[in-house]
Amino acid sequence: MYSKLIIVGNLGRDPEMRFSPSGTPVTNLNVASNRVYKNGDGEKVTEVTWYRVSVWGKAAEAAAQYLSKGRAVLVEGRLVPDKTTGGPKLFDRQDGSKGASFEVFAESVKFLGGGNHTDAADGSAVETSAPSEMSGGEDQIPF
Repeated sequence: MYSKLIIVGNLGRDPEMRFSPSGTPVTNLNVASNRVYKNGDGEKVTEVTWYRVSVWGKAAEAAAQYLSKGRAVLVEGRLVPDKTTGGPKLFDRQDGSKGASFEVFAESVKFLGGGNHTDAADGSAVETSAPSEMSGGEDQIPF
């Protein structure tokens, strides 16, 4: 069996880099992907889906160094279901409404758009893979 997820979106906050117990760099990205359409009444509707992306190794270091809130990225990876629900991670928003975020382990991250960013990695793909310690599950993620 094989599954791959491709996300194009913007970072909702600055990347957070930590280290696994074995010293491997891991960077967490919060990526928002927007879908805009018109409903049956002709009203514009914006649907936002949030993804929590874990980037590993050298790619984690590059993401932490070059990415920042608002930056566009393309992420290829695999979806990781929540252990309790089997689907997305569910949470309560500050306004009391329910929300969901999807967990993704990145296989590659591509930095999109130049904007005001001046980085050498702009537009290049950064390959990553989760180390063997992740085979035991997401309990190893340090955040």
